[in-house]
Amino acid sequence: MQFGSLPYKTKQFFFVLIKLSIVVGAFYFIYQKLVKNEDLDFYQFWSFLRENHTFSVKNISFLCILTLFNWFFEILKWRILVGYVQSISFKNAMEQSLGALTASLFTPNRIGEYGAKAIYFETAKRKRIMLLNLLGNMMQMSVTLLFGIVGLFLMHSKYELNINYYGISRFVVLIVVIGIFTLFGLRQNQFQIKGFSIERLKTFFKQLPKKIQLKAFGISVLRYMIFSFQFYTLLQIFGINVNYYNAMIVITSMYLLASIIPSIFIFDVVIKGSVAVYLFSVVGVNEFSILSVITMMWLLNFVLPSIFGSYYVLNFNLPKTEAS
Repeated sequence: MQFGSLPYKTKQFFFVLIKLSIVVGAFYFIYQKLVKNEDLDFYQFWSFLRENHTFSVKNISFLCILTLFNWFFEILKWRILVGYVQSISFKNAMEQSLGALTASLFTPNRIGEYGAKAIYFETAKRKRIMLLNLLGNMMQMSVTLLFGIVGLFLMHSKYELNINYYGISRFVVLIVVIGIFTLFGLRQNQFQIKGFSIERLKTFFKQLPKKIQLKAFGISVLRYMIFSFQFYTLLQIFGINVNYYNAMIVITSMYLLASIIPSIFIFDVVIKGSVAVYLFSVVGVNEFSILSVITMMWLLNFVLPSIFGSYYVLNFNLPKTEAS
């Protein structure tokens, strides 16, 4: 973050203005998504929560504990990964994770998270920090794919899904074509992911200790189990009588399909909602109930942490070498 030869006080003013803009922007998008949601009327949703006693001390406490564990493991994973470049405390990892969440909340596919986390470190370390963040996201996506493929297979075997096989065949052909070009790019060593050459990515990941990779992957699995169980818990709280097995094959299928659809992250709740409405309709769950569950998951796991993250954004200071 450079302000050229501007006077110190002017630099500080612009820096504070940027931080305020990030926080205000995040809260504005949250407000838009909740109050002006065309798919789910906010006041009807609020009434539904009260009627189902969602705000009982027991329910809220248990749901918040699951959210706490979800983010505890996300922060722990980040601390473990970053430890390869620079040792940081759990408190620092929490500041970086929650602050980056707030800063990236309204960016396409959370792309802003890469820069938001990197800016906490000196310039010389930022590219490696971005690579570690990429690795962490890739691991979480891999877990989603593994569970999702199994879930989708089981769901397709048990229920008759209205699937457009022609559309799927076109998608498969597109993936094959992309795969061919990717392999060609790999051979030429010119193909890049988020600005990094494949050769550099391979070298970096080979040098990363296997112990760190295994720990991070294991934590990714734990996180997946926690937030998928939280989804199931909300189904039970809202009186949706679906047994655990049936619920989990739908939940894992939903996260798989929602994850492969490109979206602006603030509208991720809409993407998951659309997929979930169709999948859960197969097991007899009505649209309004499932949209309410999706919204609650979004509020608990992204809006609530981003509120705490806004504190870290407002109190953020550049590394001393950068600030000078």
